Amino acid sequence: MRAITAATLPQSLLLLLLAVAPSAAAPQPWRPAEQVVLQQGSAAGGRRGAVASESRVCSQIGIDLLAQGGNAVDAFVGTQLCVGVVGMYHSGLGGGGFALIRDGGGAYTVVDYREAAPAAAHQDMYRGNVRGSVQGGLAVGVPGELRGLERAHARFGALPWPAVVRPAARIARHGFAVSEDLVRYMQYGLAMAGWNFLLEDPSWAQDFAPNGTLVKLGDIMTRVRYAETLETVAEHGADVFYNGPIAEATIRHIQKHNGSMTLADMSGYAAIDRAAVNITYRGFRLFSAGVPSSGAVCLSALKTMEGYDDADADAGGRRNLTLHRFDEAMRFAYGARQALGDPAYVEGALALEASLVGAAHAAGVRARIRDDTTQPVENYNPARAYAPDSHGTSHVSAADGAGLAVASTTTVNLLFGSLLVVPETGVVLNDEMNDFSLPGVRNEFGYAPSPANYVRPGKRPLSSITPVIAEYLPSGPAAATASLPRLAAVVGAAGGSRIISATTQVLWRALASAASDAMARAVAEPRFHDQLMPDEVAFEWGFDNATVAAMAARGHHVAWVREGNSAVQGIRVSRDDGAFEAVGETRQRNSAGLTL
Repeated sequence: MRAITAATLPQSLLLLLLAVAPSAAAPQPWRPAEQVVLQQGSAAGGRRGAVASESRVCSQIGIDLLAQGGNAVDAFVGTQLCVGVVGMYHSGLGGGGFALIRDGGGAYTVVDYREAAPAAAHQDMYRGNVRGSVQGGLAVGVPGELRGLERAHARFGALPWPAVVRPAARIARHGFAVSEDLVRYMQYGLAMAGWNFLLEDPSWAQDFAPNGTLVKLGDIMTRVRYAETLETVAEHGADVFYNGPIAEATIRHIQKHNGSMTLADMSGYAAIDRAAVNITYRGFRLFSAGVPSSGAVCLSALKTMEGYDDADADAGGRRNLTLHRFDEAMRFAYGARQALGDPAYVEGALALEASLVGAAHAAGVRARIRDDTTQPVENYNPARAYAPDSHGTSHVSAADGAGLAVASTTTVNLLFGSLLVVPETGVVLNDEMNDFSLPGVRNEFGYAPSPANYVRPGKRPLSSITPVIAEYLPSGPAAATASLPRLAAVVGAAGGSRIISATTQVLWRALASAASDAMARAVAEPRFHDQLMPDEVAFEWGFDNATVAAMAARGHHVAWVREGNSAVQGIRVSRDDGAFEAVGETRQRNSAGLTL
């Protein structure tokens, strides 16, 4: 297999394969709904549908499926499968996630296709071998992506299954341009691994170094083995991934690398339908995925902020009081998260989740927030529990003119997952077992792991994934007779533990504005992140010095970080005329939101 240079391709194919690089967001003082220039990678005005993902090529597949008579679920499935081709470092058939779906009648379903622990897994399986939770066969959880996509499509899709799978297979077989994002994540992945597995491991090199050197920016990369896997799935459905030769190849490779997963684990995996959690918030109703995902953490922080008057908060010399309060709301929300876990294994998880999104809890948090200073960690999280981070995630947002919408986030956990790719199928295997807490392994700040997230056979680890769909609450004289609330926004993020903070901030800003480019402005704004542990708040470079100094003056331990640690994909729908605004993450070079 050879790497083709862009110079050898016709212009029409280059236009399909090459993504437009957005300009960086200009540094701005931190405020809600800050006015910024509309970024490239965004589109507005269409009324038939919208798709936002980290790849322009993949977003276009979603738009094409809508144009062929498909709906938002068809667009989501086609787009996500494509992202697994071009963004194999963080998603694909070897991973899993959550999809929040709003059907045409306004009902919500969460499809939980999170990876699960194999039957042989147990609480102490990494004692003396912590590295085994990150690399190799013991790190792999049972993949759930295909079961989740098939379940969502079977219930809500309009086009035939082969029609939504084959576009991704074509991209894998015929090639895609090596993008700035792929080059960057290759560099990060090799640095994290500590060796050049993409070149030195023949299973990886087949795609990444077909001529003996790593592919580079502008080369056309193919994944023929993966294309054949997708083509088989298109023809026969998800069962062929979980039973028969593909499953056998997966298990053989996992067990070769010290894993304990079996064919019974694969064949026994099922996606789960769960109820969505929801709140009312400033004229909207927000829905998200519940445990073992972290939707309640985002909604809890927003419910806390709802009780403040943001317009008056910073008056009278109280500079950046709103930012301080927002950060404190996030600290309380992240602190409560540590007691959450898979509800099938954690008693009281659903009751705790319900309390977190309630008005009484929000009022209690506001009563504990001090406007003059931040507080010691133990004030937010008395149990001193710690849940590990994850890094390799991707989000797709899709919506159509009939009101159907999907927010779905998928992951293989750390970049390039377990560093295992199945030789026969080209499937990159996750290292999702690292998302469980490990007994006796404290983090670098001395906090104990979370017992609610210990490994159990069949259990699904706690996830930072936070898909959110917002709808307008009916108002005025028509409110009493309104039959179906109108879709307002579809948002989600990638970025490990930063998923929650990024999604929360973008929603807070986007819903505060009625501007036609409200989502683009919200996505481009500088972000902060504070997950309580470590005890610091990290600011992107776009924040001004005075803003960060004001936070330090209130006792926050501040740090500066580069842009790009989180990636949001969002859609906004105009209340006036139903026009879509779709926005790809401005911090990624190749993401795109497209409308039809």
